[in-house]
Amino acid sequence: QVQLVESGGGLAQPGGSLRLSCAASGSIYNIYNMGWYRQAPGKQRELVATITSGGSTNYGESVEGRFTISGDSAGNTVYLQMNSLKPEDTAVYYCNYQSPLRGYWGQGTQVTVSS
Repeated sequence: QVQLVESGGGLAQPGGSLRLSCAASGSIYNIYNMGWYRQAPGKQRELVATITSGGSTNYGESVEGRFTISGDSAGNTVYLQMNSLKPEDTAVYYCNYQSPLRGYWGQGTQVTVSS
């Protein structure tokens, strides 16, 4: 089992920044993908950004150039730096850990972008 603890959501103004963190614990593999997905009301869950254990990153088209995903040296925490936030970034953000055997989801953290 893998446990994911998310933090850092909240309210930001348009053009502002927020940083999300996701800490994984439990049966962590050396080879994995971790990342963030989001779901706005009435919409499907969509990719925000992922990072592999080798450091390769992938971004959703709507956040490319504004958001940056990174991982710590221990390999069990990922960060999502969100800059130039827009109202359409408002959603529940979910951390995902994908091991060779299965995937795990965090409980979600609300991000609201509003003036």
